[in-house]
Amino acid sequence: MTSYLLDVDTGIDDALALAYLAALPETEFVSVTATPGNVDADQVARNTLALLELCGRPGVEVAIGARGPLSIPLTTTPETHGPQGIGYAVLPEPAGQVSARNAVDLWIEHARARPGELTALITAPLTNFALALRREPGLPDLLAGVVIMGGSFYHQGNTTPTAEWNTHVDPHAAKEVFAAYRGKPLAKLPIVCSLDTTERMELRPEHVRQLAESAGAAVPELVLPDQPEGLRSTSGNTLIRHLSDALRFYFEFHRLYDQGYVAHVHDFFAAGVAAGTLEYDVRPATVDVETSSPLLMGTTVADFRGLWGAPPNARIVSGNNPEQAFRELVSAVGGLARRLGLPLA
Repeated sequence: MTSYLLDVDTGIDDALALAYLAALPETEFVSVTATPGNVDADQVARNTLALLELCGRPGVEVAIGARGPLSIPLTTTPETHGPQGIGYAVLPEPAGQVSARNAVDLWIEHARARPGELTALITAPLTNFALALRREPGLPDLLAGVVIMGGSFYHQGNTTPTAEWNTHVDPHAAKEVFAAYRGKPLAKLPIVCSLDTTERMELRPEHVRQLAESAGAAVPELVLPDQPEGLRSTSGNTLIRHLSDALRFYFEFHRLYDQGYVAHVHDFFAAGVAAGTLEYDVRPATVDVETSSPLLMGTTVADFRGLWGAPPNARIVSGNNPEQAFRELVSAVGGLARRLGLPLA
């Protein structure tokens, strides 16, 4: 059993990551917390509650912490993930309610109660995690491990020429988080899934078709570049229909920005790293984040050679296997959709 503390800003790739973890039989969602990023914190929490219920995981405590970055105004991205953050998908109203408790309190409470047991996965800006580290500097030692989706080192940024989205939204939080890990043992350093490897995770129309086939759909689920934009899925499988509608929006966004009719599913890859189900390699490095230069705000820099004379504070994913990852995704999420027992098209 892997027990998770998750922090998300549930847009399309966060949704796929949550569905993937929900599909794994030995997964415990201890708490899922909402950081504003792709959408505002309230929408993140609603999306997360609805999606967990859709994936057969009701009753998970979902809480909000920060409602904006530490030091700069909040930027959201409706052009990338849609006005509600889930593309064209319209999630059902969740039965559960957002917790009245604060996300930061939950992280500290759970980590102290179960030292060495909980794996942290953060697919959002690092605001809540930075605030938790301020309150409990021993958090790196209390957690079993940390996986972060964020940053860009040798790869072009996806928000500015040098900055990745999550780090760009709250660069000051990212800087604090990496500083908190200086001097920690190698095994305790966060695993960082940056654009250098997450941009290799190109989900394509055939993967959507395979997901539906894995779920047992009798009618092919076709999300194709020559179809009208905004076309909605008619799948009778509720999970497949929502994922298909979300991913179509993501395909169209990537095509609009000349990246092809694909979807870079960064957060699914980070989830698979946290779960230990995907193949990857890591390299230790000392990471810092630019927070002063208007031109380079949010840029992540990795010293792999020790030129700064500072100890490593991160393990950066340096290689992965997209083909293996998508086989795993299709099998797991397709199997979840089948097991939910929903009527199929």
